Amino acid sequence: MPTIEAKHLTKTYRVYQKNDGILASIGGLFQRKYRTVEAVRDVSFAIEEGEMVAFLGPNGAGKTTTLKLLSGLIFPTSGDAQVLDFIPWERANSFRRRFSLVMGQKNQLWWDLPAQESFQLHREIYRIENTEFDRRLDELTALLEVKKLVSQPVRELSLGERMRMELIAALLHSPEVLLLDEPTIGLDVISQRKVQEFLKYYQAERKITVILTSHYMKDVEALCKRAVIINDGEIKHDGPLSEIVDRFSQHKIIQLQFAAGQSSGDLSRFGTVLEQIGPRTRIEVERQKVPEVLTSVLNEFQIEDVGVQDRPLEEVIAEMFTATDSPNK
Repeated sequence: MPTIEAKHLTKTYRVYQKNDGILASIGGLFQRKYRTVEAVRDVSFAIEEGEMVAFLGPNGAGKTTTLKLLSGLIFPTSGDAQVLDFIPWERANSFRRRFSLVMGQKNQLWWDLPAQESFQLHREIYRIENTEFDRRLDELTALLEVKKLVSQPVRELSLGERMRMELIAALLHSPEVLLLDEPTIGLDVISQRKVQEFLKYYQAERKITVILTSHYMKDVEALCKRAVIINDGEIKHDGPLSEIVDRFSQHKIIQLQFAAGQSSGDLSRFGTVLEQIGPRTRIEVERQKVPEVLTSVLNEFQIEDVGVQDRPLEEVIAEMFTATDSPNK
């Protein structure tokens, strides 16, 4: 059995439609109008034990709603899910001790108290034996390089330090499933890298099952081999991360290094010129036209170096979302 399985999950909300103007507002007291919003629509996927899967989508796509369903915070309108053989929204105590949810924009630590006080509260909640608690806390604070900061009030910590404390709190009870919702949002490059390195090491060591949502493609590329992409509440892709570019990008990038003194002239006839600095040029070309363009360029110019690359994953995914959101789709 998969560790996490969603079957036709759907979550809808009734949203009150407020009309402009005083008279319309007064009328709304007596006759309210609602519209139905589908946050998640017929979502199905399965994640095996020990997998680390990226769950991607634009803002409002349904990512956080899906994680809330899988953690049991909210009930579905229809559909089923199982996490560690539990139905999440039944909220069994034995289930809650086996998973963790970390939300980058929500704090679980007491703002005015040192992080170590919140950790002690977690020890009581999860009934962790003292010796085991001390061992885990020592290991996690060492790995995340915050051992000297646990006695400082949380409000005095930087954003990156607070996120590392949040991860410690989430992992103290050794969960088998970890749901991460934007864990590096707002962090600087160094803090992002520390979190990435820790998650990669910890997941490999403990073989826990992880779902990661992030808008930072460097997080995704560094940590995940598989991606589930959701937009407008529906899954658009579920498969290897490496397949996304091949499946959704219609272009490749040709990099050219012209010989010294060679004038490249106008290269727009070959494709979209992305960059032209001295003898170096980058051109975006339709995938099927790459052989033809390369043949023409090599016959017409003296080229010292040439390379063909896929477009960046971040660009391809952003284009996917734009195309899906288009009114013509």
